[in-house]
Amino acid sequence: MAGERFLVTLVLTFFVALGVSLGGSLVGSLGAVLLQRPPLKTALELSGELKIWALVAALGGTFGVIRTFEAGVLDKQIFNLIRQLFIILSAFLGAHLGHLLITSLGSNR
Repeated sequence: MAGERFLVTLVLTFFVALGVSLGGSLVGSLGAVLLQRPPLKTALELSGELKIWALVAALGGTFGVIRTFEAGVLDKQIFNLIRQLFIILSAFLGAHLGHLLITSLGSNR
């Protein structure tokens, strides 16, 4: 039961970060069209800038992460610390995949 809940958290975290990265870049490029700026260049710029925000949004704020780290280090709850590291890694991978997808759309190949 707890393992299934953890897997659900990992998957949801990954896709929230991916959605923030992709959605922000693509919708931001629509704004660039309205402003008569190059939409592809804008999407590429936004993709790089939104990676950290996608990570933070997927984690739901950083205070829970900091509390878990504190408990893991100070109270020697290594299992919880490792689980939190996997959740952060999942959010990072989702945000990075979004960035890679936008970058691949903008490649000149």
